[in-house]
Amino acid sequence: MDNWFKSPWFVRGISLAFAIALYVFVQVEIGQYQNDSRLSTNTSADAQTVEDVPVNIRIDEEKYVVSGVPEAVTVTLEGTTGTLTATAQQQNFDIYVNLKNLEPGTHTVDLQHTGIPDELNAYIEPKTIEVTIEERASEEFDVSVDHFNTDQLPDGYEIGKSQTDPGQVTVTSSQEVIENIAIVKAFVDVAETTESIESREAPVKVYDASGNELNVRIEPESISASVEINNPNKNVPVSVETTGELSDGYSLASITADTDEVTVFGTNEVLQNIEEVSTEPVDLSNITESGTVEVGLNLPDGASVPDSETVEVTVELEQTRTFEAVPINVENLGDGQDISFIEPENQEMDITVTGNQEEVSNLSADDFSILIDAEGLDPGGHEVPITIESPDGIEVDGEFEQADVEIS
Repeated sequence: MDNWFKSPWFVRGISLAFAIALYVFVQVEIGQYQNDSRLSTNTSADAQTVEDVPVNIRIDEEKYVVSGVPEAVTVTLEGTTGTLTATAQQQNFDIYVNLKNLEPGTHTVDLQHTGIPDELNAYIEPKTIEVTIEERASEEFDVSVDHFNTDQLPDGYEIGKSQTDPGQVTVTSSQEVIENIAIVKAFVDVAETTESIESREAPVKVYDASGNELNVRIEPESISASVEINNPNKNVPVSVETTGELSDGYSLASITADTDEVTVFGTNEVLQNIEEVSTEPVDLSNITESGTVEVGLNLPDGASVPDSETVEVTVELEQTRTFEAVPINVENLGDGQDISFIEPENQEMDITVTGNQEEVSNLSADDFSILIDAEGLDPGGHEVPITIESPDGIEVDGEFEQADVEIS
């Protein structure tokens, strides 16, 4: 036996046996613990949580108002599965705070419940709240109209007078809140509105001086609002703008729009700065004949002319042309007399004509007659006036006013 204990293989075998026994023991204990745990879970009560359960207030609402009561709370229910599930799903129970026997002031009170079966346990979160009870007060306030989305009104439209029916509402709350009321408003959406609003139902809101909305009772909660939507306009003259220069030989006789004035629409703020409307510039460098051109109106931002987005502009040009070497005719030369021209030489001269472009463009030298009258001239040298006959409406400027001639 002593030899066994001295043998290393014997010691190793004994150690292995102890290790196996210890492992088996631990596994058995863990299994037993898990079985006990399952048994405990199966035998404990189930629980369900119901959120957003409304809170009712029990108080004389004709005399008092209350603040500090949450609108809703969370209720956790515990109990047997059947009753628990039915109660949680139907929610036919009531969470309330009873303030009937309390005087005005601040109080710490418990939330209570009714309608929950006795076999269920109920836990309310929060359980305790701090409330303030105040005496109720009522007062009448004028209602003003607040317009929103005014930036979405069509161009040229603006808001006129507004009114409500009724013009006043009754606000009920604590006296302290009533004293803090600064504004009572009805809100009307005017986006994309081109016609006046008649009797539109609008909600009423109450605010303090800082713009905070107050939670109060309003009678009535909405009113009928009417809003004028205006599209102001005025008649203004039209002026024609030009740019560039006419080609050589042309001048501007007149340039006028086919309408003397237009009706401009816009807000009063825009219209007050408009005394006339000009056209988009007419480029004279592109014009070589009289006629009409269609141009747009140069309108300031926020202004419009719905009936006349464009106007016709009539352009009248004058043209200047030069006819060279036009012959000079001699009248009433005496029998047997002969005439020679010293100046202008060759018995001809240049003439420059000016007139309506359409007429001048169709003229030729044959349309003009240049004359001198030799009646009664004795032999010798003479200075004789030159006469130019031309079509009506045409101005003529001759190269010479008189001719230097020799009669022989």
